[in-house]
Amino acid sequence: MEDLILWLKYLVLGIIQGVTEPIPVSSSGHVIIAQRLMGMEQNGLSFEILTNTASLAAILFIYRKDIARLIVNGLAFLRTRKAEYRSDFMFVLYIVIGTIPAMVIGLLFKEQIEAVFSSVHTVAIALLFTGVALWLIRNLRGRKRDGDLSVKDAAIVGLAQAVALIPGISRSGATVIASIAVGMKQDTALRFAFMLYIPVSLGGAVLGVSDIMGDPERSTLFVPYLIAFVATLICTYFAMKWLMNIMARGNLKYFAYYCFLAGTLLLIFL
Repeated sequence: MEDLILWLKYLVLGIIQGVTEPIPVSSSGHVIIAQRLMGMEQNGLSFEILTNTASLAAILFIYRKDIARLIVNGLAFLRTRKAEYRSDFMFVLYIVIGTIPAMVIGLLFKEQIEAVFSSVHTVAIALLFTGVALWLIRNLRGRKRDGDLSVKDAAIVGLAQAVALIPGISRSGATVIASIAVGMKQDTALRFAFMLYIPVSLGGAVLGVSDIMGDPERSTLFVPYLIAFVATLICTYFAMKWLMNIMARGNLKYFAYYCFLAGTLLLIFL
């Protein structure tokens, strides 16, 4: 019976991680809240790495055609220097530039940041902050497409992704908000935001292999972790598709309402 309850708890955590990873409401913040409500201790890096890898797999599948095109055309530009490939090559270059802030800060300070800010109070404040940012950009309709971006745009969005290392600050929210704020069209903003997610998440997964292998609870939590992984994978896929539809309709204001409500309730009751 205890095993069943534990499995159900990890199923809930996997669902929450999967649903909230793509949408701008902070997956890490919601996982912290769920653990608090279910009386669970905060999981170690192994759980975070596994569930983030599950979300990464779902996003890679969704953007597989874009990724293949960027790789093929980027390499073609390096070989031929033809103008027809330049836009995709520059897009890849901007992804690299935008990845640097979060990669560097994450490698140097991620554990310290999480140790200081991993509290329900911090999550509540961060959700309210995210809500304000979403509200401010709710009506913006940029004109920049993939070929219109600049180094400055990439750097600003990259810095926003670095800020999202604070638990409660949504990574997708921060990067989508920053992308729209610098003038990107909705579809370009979404694509650029999640292309930035891929190298950071992939790097975290590779560097986290040693943490997973060295986890003393790896054998006892194998089944709960597997359940959470599968739930995260499936839920991330459908949540991402849902977000794409919402972005196409320009309805980000509803996420702002949610962040205001959730942040206020947390401050009051937890």
